[in-house]
Amino acid sequence: MSILSVVPAGVVTGDNLRKLLNYAKEHKFAIPSFNCTSTSTVNAALEAARDAKSPVMIQFSNGGGAYFAGKGLDNKDQTASIIGSVAGAQYVRAVAKAYGIPVILHSDHCAKKLLPWFDGMLAADEAYFKLHGEPLFSSHMLDLSEEPKEENIEICVKYLKRMAPMKLLLEMEIGITGGEEDGVNNEDVDNAALYTQPEDIWDIYREFSKITDLFTIAAAFGNVHGVYKPGNVKLHPELLGKHQEFVKGKLGTADSKPVFFVFHGGSGSTAEEIKTAVEFGVIKMNIDTDTQFAYWMGLRDFYESKKAYLQSQIGNPEGADKPNKKYYDPRVFIREAEKGMIKRVHQAFKELGSANTL
Repeated sequence: MSILSVVPAGVVTGDNLRKLLNYAKEHKFAIPSFNCTSTSTVNAALEAARDAKSPVMIQFSNGGGAYFAGKGLDNKDQTASIIGSVAGAQYVRAVAKAYGIPVILHSDHCAKKLLPWFDGMLAADEAYFKLHGEPLFSSHMLDLSEEPKEENIEICVKYLKRMAPMKLLLEMEIGITGGEEDGVNNEDVDNAALYTQPEDIWDIYREFSKITDLFTIAAAFGNVHGVYKPGNVKLHPELLGKHQEFVKGKLGTADSKPVFFVFHGGSGSTAEEIKTAVEFGVIKMNIDTDTQFAYWMGLRDFYESKKAYLQSQIGNPEGADKPNKKYYDPRVFIREAEKGMIKRVHQAFKELGSANTL
């Protein structure tokens, strides 16, 4: 039985999202989630997913949403981030079904100081729900990992109660992902904070499950945003297995993986680390840094190979009067950047086991 016999192509929400995540858990693969900042990066991720026969998650960060709206817009009160994230979601909805794949539409890393952005997206979800019976997005992430655990859970529960009637999934983070991403800098945090405890997972699971089962947990197991030299990052994905066992014992369930886990800060991870994380219940992995570099590499390689044709509008090695429009046309060089990203996206589908699941 393939995924498309379980859920339809296009953006999936609510019951279909639940079915998709349970399918991933049952068949032991994770869905890669790509941070996108433009229609170009969205298209690259969707194209690769279609060709890899895989479901995919498209997500917008606060800064990514602001960029999508345009750097010329003022982001006072998170206005540009709200506009851009909503516009990005509407774009994904407009094209996703045409690619013939299930797509999860998500927002990434909302810290406490960015809650007005979260509120703006939820308002868009509620307006869309009123018209269509489902939210605009599939899910959202609250990252309150820098706050005390009790406050983290309290705020998440408040929002989860608002989201549950729309069957809108909440991803939360407990424990800190190190490094720096999208303006959030955790490069100097205490190393102990990079490892979540089983009791923390149970506290979250217990409180959230009173409201809904549509939630995921980004637990810290040494994760760090960005790319570092081998050996500098100590990942321990096996800790997720201990968390699962602890929650299983509390629930008295036969389900060996009752928790949906999310893998953050995975750039540069080994294939074995990724495999172990998936084995212990990771059903989603964030990928951003690597695809950014792959996008740049596609552009860089094109420029290096066509450099002599990109110095002027007229004149190249073929003649002083030869035009160069077919080289500097943005549709040409941006497409080469997309090809670079597509190649890296395919790697993610393979490593996470989601390729050829449709």
